[in-house]
Amino acid sequence: MRSGVPRDSPQRVRFCRSSDGTTIAYAVHGAGPPLVLDSCWLSHLEFDWQSPVWRHYLVELGRTRTVVRFDERGHGLSDREVTDFGLERRIEDLVAVVEDGGLERFALMAMAQGGPVALHYAARHPERVTHLVCASTYAGALRHVTDDDRELEAAFEAMIRAGWDRRDPVFRRVFTSMMIPDATEEQMRWLDDLYRRAVSARTAYESRRQRGQADATDLLATLDVPTLVVHSRHERMNDVEHSRILARGIPGARLVLLDSRNHILLEDEPAWPVFLREVSAFLAEGADGGVAPAVSARELLTPREGEVLALAAQGLDNAGIGAILSLSVRTVERHLQNAYARLGVGGPTARAAAVAQWVREG
Repeated sequence: MRSGVPRDSPQRVRFCRSSDGTTIAYAVHGAGPPLVLDSCWLSHLEFDWQSPVWRHYLVELGRTRTVVRFDERGHGLSDREVTDFGLERRIEDLVAVVEDGGLERFALMAMAQGGPVALHYAARHPERVTHLVCASTYAGALRHVTDDDRELEAAFEAMIRAGWDRRDPVFRRVFTSMMIPDATEEQMRWLDDLYRRAVSARTAYESRRQRGQADATDLLATLDVPTLVVHSRHERMNDVEHSRILARGIPGARLVLLDSRNHILLEDEPAWPVFLREVSAFLAEGADGGVAPAVSARELLTPREGEVLALAAQGLDNAGIGAILSLSVRTVERHLQNAYARLGVGGPTARAAAVAQWVREG
């Protein structure tokens, strides 16, 4: 098995062949029931582990799930010299990853432009998909567009051709600013750099154009799989109306709108722990409508959040916790707020409820 990552990486990178012979790179990490991430527009399996934008997704989802993700054809560690990015080819790539990974039943998360592929796969293989999560994605990109949207897309295509491969990131920064408008400069620079690392200008242009034609809207009513639709309410990459189309169209789907402007949720924004809590709780539900054993507080919280809550359970105030952990009071407060959001508690009794859950679970 070839590998494109350092030996001490927490992920295992593998390669398989799609039906047309294209080599697809995929990675596996974490522990627990399998969760397949249907690739978004930009990815690089190796580079994403260093990411101040993506890494928290990988770390947190991997706490309770065996996460399987892949670089789309033409991107990252997968074959770069590809010209066919049509819907059927992309579905075949997902099939190849699932089969090579030996996955019998698994949860499937469609992110960004991955929606049509995941929806078609779930419709064709309902016996394989236990849960479907649609995260800031769509059934058909062209089903909810205006004349302004079309003009903007034409401008995007021109910028890809003119500025994608330039060392100066000025053109790529336009995309970055739309994806993560609330990011730090470090996070924006990382995403600026990811574009060139992940894909060439030619492939970025052609894959984007062909992706726009993919549609699964007519399949929505036929789906028979527990579905959660999660979308940033104020993002600009994929309009929130796409989430409503998904939730209205898929029988029994539940819609959660997040108070964020970011297409990629950032680790320090309030919407991130809400996303993680909602997805974790949903994936814990049994595929037969029952409920699997609940995810514990220790599994939901980061190690630092656990340390802070454990000290709060000992009766220390925020200043005392900060003194022991060498953190400012503001940082302690932020960790506690994130812990409350992950545990689904709020209001004046949030601290007491979170501490009680922590103590109850021993």
